[in-house]
Amino acid sequence: MNIVLMLYTRNSRSCAEPLFEQDNSLNVNFNTSKKTVWIIHGYRPTGSTPAWLQNFLKVLLTYEDLNVIVVDWNRAATTFLYSRAVKNTRKVAASLGIYIQTLLSHGASLDNFHFIGMSLGAHLSGFVGKIFQGQLGRITGLDPAGPRFSGQPYNQRLDYTDAKFVDVIHSDTDGLGINEPLGHIDFYPNGGKKQPGCPTSIFSGIAYIKCHHQRAVYLFMASLETTCHFISFPCPSYKDFQAGSCVDCDDFKEKSCPRLGNKAERWKNALKERKEKRFLRTTVFLDTTGTRPFCSYYFVLSITVLDNSMKNGFITFKLLNQVGIVEESKIYEKNRSFYHLKEVKILAQFSNDVRSISGIGLGYFQNSNQQCSQCSYNIHRVMVQSITYQERWSSMAENYHEAYGHRR
Repeated sequence: MNIVLMLYTRNSRSCAEPLFEQDNSLNVNFNTSKKTVWIIHGYRPTGSTPAWLQNFLKVLLTYEDLNVIVVDWNRAATTFLYSRAVKNTRKVAASLGIYIQTLLSHGASLDNFHFIGMSLGAHLSGFVGKIFQGQLGRITGLDPAGPRFSGQPYNQRLDYTDAKFVDVIHSDTDGLGINEPLGHIDFYPNGGKKQPGCPTSIFSGIAYIKCHHQRAVYLFMASLETTCHFISFPCPSYKDFQAGSCVDCDDFKEKSCPRLGNKAERWKNALKERKEKRFLRTTVFLDTTGTRPFCSYYFVLSITVLDNSMKNGFITFKLLNQVGIVEESKIYEKNRSFYHLKEVKILAQFSNDVRSISGIGLGYFQNSNQQCSQCSYNIHRVMVQSITYQERWSSMAENYHEAYGHRR
């Protein structure tokens, strides 16, 4: 298979060193007490180096002082016969198992290993995890390959039993990626199919094919580069999420909503408890922007009315920031019935953060043929809370006695 293991540390950020010396001794720069990230690329039909690899290395080592091992299995992945590359993943995993045993003999720990696999590399990581009976610390699958793996049993693909924590980002489920949930938690940005900002025409060339698939890599990198939290919402489906049916993260109250990316591991214990209670797989959804750093900002509007006059309608709202600029929102909203003193929560996505709210603009639209230019509605309480930054929230208009809207 001609596998090459390249070691990068903060002492050798730009120049790879062999993990093992010619006499099979361990590279002196490998620190057995530190966390080790293994990066495993996917199918390479032309043999080229992944365009994202160097920046990924830079971001990882800037974020944390660790060992990074790049698994170069290009010889086994470079073939125009995709099925041959699929078969080779098992052989490469077996070879990696031998190398890992050597590392363990030098004092390394499986619990400190974090495998990050892209496409075929995600399933390859799973096969390594199977060799060690699920004792790897973590596996992150970045849009695991779909062809030849969709519909396969757990022992033929990446599965949540392959490591102590398995998180998966799905970004091209109707193309090169797999749709089935595979991990302890599965993130579906923008529904997991089409990603904003990617080419929409086949005339864009190879970018049209690769952009959605590789977006999972760039989202993971962005989670390390930006302070914005990639907040995600547990929901049965993307359709339900878009309809505003999944606003709260009740099952994760202590730690709030799960976050896509490197910090997903914070929810490991809560996710294991869900498995033990025989919950269905945890699928979470979020929407992103189409340009770096991709992160959106989520706010929840909680509204309580004093009467039942607001029926079969929906609310929109805008926020006025600290410098007087109006921030428009995308509302995740279905028709609501507002009952007396019953709190209703409405989720909204903003492209910009609003650190300090100086005003809230409300609009109420009732699905009715009746025209009304000045209709009054009695609102008891309005509260806006940042979900992206739950430690920061704003309460306004504790006692709105009257608010005005219009019907359509």
